[in-house]
Amino acid sequence: MSVVLILLLSAAWPAPVTPVSERWRSWPVARIFPPLVPGHSPSGARVTYVLAGVAPETACASAFQPGAVRPGCRVALRATYADSTQTFVVTAGIGVLDGPGTPVHRSGRPATVRPAAFSGGPAARFGDRQYVTGVVLGSGERYVVATAAGYADGRAYRPGAPVPSRLRGAARQVATALHQALTR
Repeated sequence: MSVVLILLLSAAWPAPVTPVSERWRSWPVARIFPPLVPGHSPSGARVTYVLAGVAPETACASAFQPGAVRPGCRVALRATYADSTQTFVVTAGIGVLDGPGTPVHRSGRPATVRPAAFSGGPAARFGDRQYVTGVVLGSGERYVVATAAGYADGRAYRPGAPVPSRLRGAARQVATALHQALTR
C-alpha cells in the first residue's frame, strides 16, 4: 500500500525545476547533447543531426577560439554532430559563464568553438582547417552556444568559396536547438 501511495504522490507532485545556471552540472549528458537534433534543409525537407561524440569537459581557452566568449567563461562542453547524409559536421560548444552574458548573435566565420573530431565516423577529419562557417548565440543567460560547421570529407576552408545554405543552416539549427533546450 505504501509503495502505491508513494508512486501516486510522486506522479502528482512536480519534480523540482533545475535552475538554468546549474543545468550543465546536474543534467545528464544526453539531455545537454541529445543523440538526435531535428532540423530542416533550405528546401524544407527534414534533416536529422546525429551525435558523433562528446568531448571531455575542458577549459574555455582550449575549447573556443580567442574572442568567441567573454571573460568569465567557467568551463566548456563540446559535442560533434553529423547530418543524416554524413555530408556536414557541426561541433557545438557550450560555454558556461560565471554570470549572465551579454546577448550575442554572430554568424558567418566568426571566432567560435574549436572543432572536435571523433575517429571512426563522419567527424574523423574535422579540425580547425575544415571549419567553414559557424554561429555564436547567447541570450543573457549563463551560457554561450557556439558552432563550427564544415564538410565530413575533410575538405579545408577556402576563403571566398561559397558556403552552401544547408551548411549555414546546420550551424544555426544545432546552436539554436541546444541553446533553447538549455535555457528554457
